[in-house]
Amino acid sequence: MDGSSRIGIRDTSAQDRVVSPAAGEQRSRRIRWLAIAAVAVVLLVLLVPSLLRTFSATRSVSGDRLRTAVVERGTLLRDIAVQGRVVAAVSPTLFAPAAGTVTFNVQAGDDVAQGAALAQMASPELENELSREQSTLESLEIEVARARIDIRKRQLLSSRTRDEAEVALLAARREMQRADTAWETRSISEVDHLRARDALRTAELGHAHASADVDLEKESLAFELRSRELALDRQRLLVEDLRRRVDELTVRAPVDGRVGTLLVADRSAVGRDAGLLTVIDLSRLEIEIDAPESFADDLVPGLAGEVTFQGRAFPAELASVSPEVVSGQVRARLRFAGAQPEGLRQNQRLQARVLLDERPNVLKVQRGPFVDAGSGRFAYVLVDGVAVRRPIELGVGSLTEIEVISGLAEGERIVISGTDGFEDAERVLVN
Repeated sequence: MDGSSRIGIRDTSAQDRVVSPAAGEQRSRRIRWLAIAAVAVVLLVLLVPSLLRTFSATRSVSGDRLRTAVVERGTLLRDIAVQGRVVAAVSPTLFAPAAGTVTFNVQAGDDVAQGAALAQMASPELENELSREQSTLESLEIEVARARIDIRKRQLLSSRTRDEAEVALLAARREMQRADTAWETRSISEVDHLRARDALRTAELGHAHASADVDLEKESLAFELRSRELALDRQRLLVEDLRRRVDELTVRAPVDGRVGTLLVADRSAVGRDAGLLTVIDLSRLEIEIDAPESFADDLVPGLAGEVTFQGRAFPAELASVSPEVVSGQVRARLRFAGAQPEGLRQNQRLQARVLLDERPNVLKVQRGPFVDAGSGRFAYVLVDGVAVRRPIELGVGSLTEIEVISGLAEGERIVISGTDGFEDAERVLVN
């Protein structure tokens, strides 16, 4: 202990420096404030644009109530998607040809062939009229036959008169020749010679009149016979028409098909032209659609379309368009372009589509109520959470999409739902 106390051990007291407690705390506080300032600057840089957008918007709406869509480039198909009804292209209704009692040979739903007897009409009045006119026809035929015989008789009489006049003329000529010879030798007196000449003249006149009478009689008899023949022909036409009407009492199928509906009860009395039954030609079915009036000018026969049946799409084409608008709808018919699907039924409901136009490589956006707001002259474009009102120009549209002509760019997102809550503000904050 005494030795060690004499040897001095050096410590670190010479290197230590007394630091004031207030100076260390001040340095930590400075560092802390610098960090806070740096964070504040970063937050200010990030929040200033949002704050500027927030304060620049005059209104604020909830984004949950808005529907938006992106402007894109592609092919715009203008089409009409409607519900159609299966109808027969040929579905004639058969009517009663005359008043009487009808007896049906078929029932609704029966398959029938063309010409098959579907019903029988009983009309005693029509059958009696046919019998009377047939009797009149037979009488006229007898009268015409009798007239032909009388005409031949009268022609023979007129021919005999002409022949007798011709014989008398020949005799008068021979007598004149003898008179001339005798007069040259003065064997007869001048009076006898003149008498022979007068006789020849009389014979010539008689022969000429007889020939003219024969020609006139022939023409007269021809006209008389023609008149009777025309009356006979008229009666024949009348009988043929009545016979046709009697034959029509048997109501026959005009086409191959199926009996649709019996319009009257079996064995009931009906009037002339009363509806009896319908026949449906199932081999030629069409789809009847009602399109909105706004597409009336675009619907023309020949447009392509399709019909959906049992999950399959069958090509079709627009066959006809009604020229009138009824209750805001235009009625049209689609005809299958290829094979008709099996299993279709009359009045069955199907989905149909008509392609009005196809425009490739155009700007388009999903259709929405914004098209009707302001007549489609502006739209609200979403930019960093703010809906900015921008003037636009729209073109043609379909039921689901509409063409954008100007005012929007590809990839921009716009509000397509109703903008009544925006109150035409220029900028609206979307929360």
